Amino acid sequence: MTSARTVLVTGGAGGIGRAVATAFHTLGDNVVLADVDGAEDAAAALGVRGVAVDITDEESITRALDETGPVDVLVNNAGLLSVHGRLLELPAADMLRILHTNVHGTFLMTQQVARRMVERGAGGVVVNLSSIGGRQPTPGMGGYESSKAAVDALTRWAAIELAEHGIRVNAVAPGPVLTPMLAAGMPEGSPAREAWVGRIPLRKLAAVEDVAAAVVFLAGDTAAHITGTSLPVDGGQLLG
Repeated sequence: MTSARTVLVTGGAGGIGRAVATAFHTLGDNVVLADVDGAEDAAAALGVRGVAVDITDEESITRALDETGPVDVLVNNAGLLSVHGRLLELPAADMLRILHTNVHGTFLMTQQVARRMVERGAGGVVVNLSSIGGRQPTPGMGGYESSKAAVDALTRWAAIELAEHGIRVNAVAPGPVLTPMLAAGMPEGSPAREAWVGRIPLRKLAAVEDVAAAVVFLAGDTAAHITGTSLPVDGGQLLG
């Protein structure tokens, strides 16, 4: 890979996705920020290209990829987090909704981009956004966490089948990340936030830049012999 890479970041309009797009842009990469809403405004603010895409809709993905052109690095960041409920109470429709976005959407994006990478014959990289919740359950968040466990499995599936084409596929699995949404829902000093921090050996939440740095690493030449892994960015939470 060179500094002329085209990097497509889904869910790039805010939070982790925007930090990832910023990190690649800072490196000199040609970044395309994709989102279902707000892509153009967010992209303009960063000085990159923007494209609208619904990752659950095959035709929408095809249009977005036709507009984007050849992709060297795909970052599957788009997904749903705001579906919560304990096993006995979670509505089945909510479970299907989160699986449809987080798993099926990641599958569709990976499939379509990988097909084009194979046709080009130049290899490529896919980095998925997973979660340590796929390995360490939290009561009330099992729907989301199950979807992210499936993303880890999808990562390994894609990695083993695409390796012969020179395409590496990995995932980044954050713990709690201090996004604007989390900061609003768990203000500093609140019992809920202190409880999360208390589970983390490094005693702090991840910044969005911490996650972005891991994505950039897995997409780069220094990770050229890494595929099929899910890298925790959790301050050691999985050790507990």
